[in-house]
Amino acid sequence: MPRYYSESQILALVDDLTAPRLKAFVRARIVTPLSTADGPAYRETDLARLQLLCDLADIHELPEDSLPLVMSLIDQLNTARGDMRALMQAVAAEPDEVRGRIRTVIRHMRIVTVETGQGG
Repeated sequence: MPRYYSESQILALVDDLTAPRLKAFVRARIVTPLSTADGPAYRETDLARLQLLCDLADIHELPEDSLPLVMSLIDQLNTARGDMRALMQAVAAEPDEVRGRIRTVIRHMRIVTVETGQGG
């Protein structure tokens, strides 16, 4: 069962999080709490995001106005990792012949990418 935290609990649990900072993160839609009859409810993922946001701003001295972009990039990376994990599972379920063809295509694509300078 998911665990939810109230605003006061979040403020107590996250180092260096203040009420104005929390409101700014919510206003910037970096964190989106659930609306409940008792007020905003925060999930475990919100707790982790808020701690990361405070660490990025305070420890790594990232300007707070850059945090939405940084978190968007982190979200995109996490989505891509999940997609890659699902793709790897799907490929692993295929017969050896299909996996071999996929490996051949990937090797070819890597060579073409290196030769044309389109890789990173």
